[in-house]
Amino acid sequence: MYDVIIVGGGAAGFFTAINIVEKNPKLKVAILERGKTVLEKVRISGGGRCNVTHACFVPSELVQFYPRGEKELRGPFHQFCSGDTIEWFERHGVELKIEDDGRMFPTSDSSQTIIDCFLGATQKLKIDVLTSQSVQSIFKGTDYWKVATNHDTFSCQKLVMTTGSNPKMWDVLAAIGHTIVPPVPSLFTFNIKDKRIANLMGISAFANVKVKNSKLSASGPLLITHWGMSGPGILRLSAWGAIELFQKNYQFAIVVNWLNDVTFEEAEEELKELKLEHSKKIVSKKSPFEFPNRLWENLVLAAEISEETKWADLTKKQLTSLANQLVNAEFQVNGKSTFKEEFVTAGGIDLKEINFKTMESKIHENLHFAGEIVNIDAITGGFNFQNAWTGGFIVAEAVS
Repeated sequence: MYDVIIVGGGAAGFFTAINIVEKNPKLKVAILERGKTVLEKVRISGGGRCNVTHACFVPSELVQFYPRGEKELRGPFHQFCSGDTIEWFERHGVELKIEDDGRMFPTSDSSQTIIDCFLGATQKLKIDVLTSQSVQSIFKGTDYWKVATNHDTFSCQKLVMTTGSNPKMWDVLAAIGHTIVPPVPSLFTFNIKDKRIANLMGISAFANVKVKNSKLSASGPLLITHWGMSGPGILRLSAWGAIELFQKNYQFAIVVNWLNDVTFEEAEEELKELKLEHSKKIVSKKSPFEFPNRLWENLVLAAEISEETKWADLTKKQLTSLANQLVNAEFQVNGKSTFKEEFVTAGGIDLKEINFKTMESKIHENLHFAGEIVNIDAITGGFNFQNAWTGGFIVAEAVS
């Protein structure tokens, strides 16, 4: 018999448990984890460095990184935001640092620092961490919850679910009346076979990418990989387009503007000026734009301009074709690949069934949620962890 049981031994689960007992040391709290080890996703996140949060400190700006949850997180972020996260970890002996792109990591550059912090706190606060406890069902009594695992049966007054994108747990919650928004992958890279980007693995350019016949578009660094395209611009597009691209079965065309916000007319005008300025020089030799020479060379060849053609010899048709390759380059996407270890899912408990002041279920009293179990997801950069910390903090306020 516990006061609070937390199902799920990940980031959200540990953060919630620690905050509950720090606020009310009299409460008896347990974390149930189905695996043999806890905090596995924390261990591998951020390439083993753990991208704890992002240096974005204004709630109205922070919510814009969440394709699902933007509206709902506005209030919670006013209660516990990125600045509060930094302060919380510093108070618990973990100093964070800001990188150039805004991502924040422990100064140790090791996710083990975060794991040790959490494990140390749970031991100190006498929180029971029970592994190999796979929850099979939950049952609501008059004033208690019963939780049956593969080994034991537990009971508690308040139940917190922090099981992330675990389909089995979504089924358990659906069985007691919750609506689950079907999960689809978010944050993925695009599989593209195209001679314009062949053999350019590792090359990056700041570009705008649009999904053809759709309103989806994103700007940001685009990275060419051996299987196609990745980088922040593509990942942002995949996050906002998670549902639409799933419906297209990941078969669609994208239009890449390698000059980001330059229009076709502006590109054509600039090429005409370059033709006058560099008349004696060979077109394919050097990129006149802020992206690598090898990419420029491939785009020149795609515009049917030979390797030895001089600027002065470019025909009007070739100039138009090159302008198109620069700002309207169409690529066919055939499938997706998971982005590193950052497997993020769109989907989960319907947000309409949650009270965001307490993270409590609107269907069952004394049932709370934190982290990715709900239909909230973010782009890469520490935002998914921030959602976990904020949810955990609010749950702790509500139950302790």
